[in-house]
Amino acid sequence: MAETYANPVYPHNFPDPFVLKWCGAYWAYCTGTWHDGRCFGVLFSRDLVDWEEVGGALEPLPGNLPHYWAPEVCNIGGRFFMYYSAGVELEDMAVRVAVADHPAGPFFDAGVRLTNEPFAIDAHVFRDTDGQRYLFYASDYLDHSHVGTGTTVDRLTSPFALAGEPRPVTRARFDWQVYDPERAEKGGVRWHTIEGSFVLRRKRLYYQMFSGGNWQNVSYGVSYATSDRIWRPDEWEQHADGEQIVPILRTIPGRVVGPGHNSVVRGPDNRQLFCVYHRWMDAGRTMAIDPLDWAGERMLVLGPSDEPRPVPPAPTLADGFEQEYADGLGPAWQCEGGSWSAGEGEAIQEGGFEPAVALCVVESPCFVAEASVRALLGAGREPPTGSSAYGIGLDGANGTLVYALIAPAVGQFGVLWRAASGWREERLMLPADFDPSRYHLLRAEVDGRHVRISLDEGVLSWHGVVAEPLQQIALRTSGHAASFAGFALTAGFEDLFDEPGVAPADLGWATRGGHWLIDNSALVCDAGAMCWKPHAFENCALVVNARALDGVGYALHPLARQGNLGPTLAIEAIADGWHMAWRSGDHVEHHPLPASFDGAVYQQWRIERRTGQIMVCWERELLASFHVMPGPAATGLAGLGAAAFEMVRLIAR
Repeated sequence: MAETYANPVYPHNFPDPFVLKWCGAYWAYCTGTWHDGRCFGVLFSRDLVDWEEVGGALEPLPGNLPHYWAPEVCNIGGRFFMYYSAGVELEDMAVRVAVADHPAGPFFDAGVRLTNEPFAIDAHVFRDTDGQRYLFYASDYLDHSHVGTGTTVDRLTSPFALAGEPRPVTRARFDWQVYDPERAEKGGVRWHTIEGSFVLRRKRLYYQMFSGGNWQNVSYGVSYATSDRIWRPDEWEQHADGEQIVPILRTIPGRVVGPGHNSVVRGPDNRQLFCVYHRWMDAGRTMAIDPLDWAGERMLVLGPSDEPRPVPPAPTLADGFEQEYADGLGPAWQCEGGSWSAGEGEAIQEGGFEPAVALCVVESPCFVAEASVRALLGAGREPPTGSSAYGIGLDGANGTLVYALIAPAVGQFGVLWRAASGWREERLMLPADFDPSRYHLLRAEVDGRHVRISLDEGVLSWHGVVAEPLQQIALRTSGHAASFAGFALTAGFEDLFDEPGVAPADLGWATRGGHWLIDNSALVCDAGAMCWKPHAFENCALVVNARALDGVGYALHPLARQGNLGPTLAIEAIADGWHMAWRSGDHVEHHPLPASFDGAVYQQWRIERRTGQIMVCWERELLASFHVMPGPAATGLAGLGAAAFEMVRLIAR
């Protein structure tokens, strides 16, 4: 298997790419008519790098409409809804919706025009934590100070209807957003363009990514706007003015032309996000990918890249259940009870009423795991009762500590866990549109005694603290036949320090010297304070967002062992500016940081550790590599002065 990839990952015309992850694999959709005469090309991949063509997704509508633009597909209740634009470019473009039972299609238009504006394109659906869905799209603002296309949001009252209360989100404000200084089709007006919304939420903020300007201009690219709430009377705050602050993706003359119209998807390890976008080449608008992250409230895309870079990291264990096993699920699983078999992308448990368990053999004190699950109904199977359920369990050294099970007969998602005070239970009602016969995603994030579980990307979620550390995950059924797909487990943790009332020790951080506390979504310390988290891996990726609070600096310890913090990677201010220093025993190496480096704001450090070597990057820039002692090691942090750490992510490789 290749260790690197180079953009474009799909070197043929594939404009406005949107990528959906479903059952552990990827489905990509693009603007236009496909080779088979159907609308919207579809690609399939298991790793975001190698793509195979599937075909067109939708039959053209009656009326010979010339334009089919920017499809986006979302999973609602187990069915797939494609939001897209169709019409005549300068006369009438409207957002419509089509439906399918599978990401590959075929999709069937629902006969609904969602938008009323003469020009509405680039639909994007975002679901908030309260369950409300919103449709973002681009439309024209002819009375705005900067005339042109901007972005709009309206509430979805159902997958097929809007509230009819559109509000502006981002409209043009800056010169980099000029599409044409004298657009003839619009009467010679100075025309601006903002389009291609994609919305994410991190901590307290919502981020709307968008493309601005004209792809033929060097200033063209992708930027973002932020808000503390989705539904607001005024516009969101834009990040880039095009002069002091430039877009996070933009043209690199002579290398990358017109990167834009992006979507975002989780990588195979279910931790690292990837920005998927198109870039212009002789073949047309080709599809590219680069990692997406944050440093504090600042969004980062580690691109646009055109040089070889590491492939998207794989999980510690992935099982697509493609290999057939007539009895059991293979060497990655220990099965007990029921009747387990695997093959053709599914792990099936057909047993009767007794509990059935398939325990993953990987043990780790911290991990994220995902599996898609569905009920098997009918065909001579025993009808489910109110207590029939299926889902996952989380185990510690002394047995199962968490049961997270879907009980479709009573319309509930139940979590039963053993807390320090004894067994507790929480029951959440399944959405009205929940179809148990279709696959739904279960995600578990485990860090010692802390666990988060979500159903369908947060449609339902639960967080709790159990009596003992967790270390394994199991597929479980009780009185219910069920099927599982797309299992993946990645060892490691991510701390965002955004839970109110939590102390460092609650998250597993041991401290020594000075003072540590969690404040304003960050782990904060004073001078001389040290802390470490004991989860130890040898080959791993460490990502830390940090800033100096008093202009002195901070330190990372990527090779902490048994309380010994080991070598120091110090980021410190000295007479001629900020430096990175590597101190290992009596050996010290100084690396001056660029003049643009500001230690007072959050900066991201990305550290790859492989057997006998460590590589240090400041965001996208490789600064240095060092030879180190091999063997498992943990992570430590320290304050040279007062410092704040906004995120720590450690992922096993």
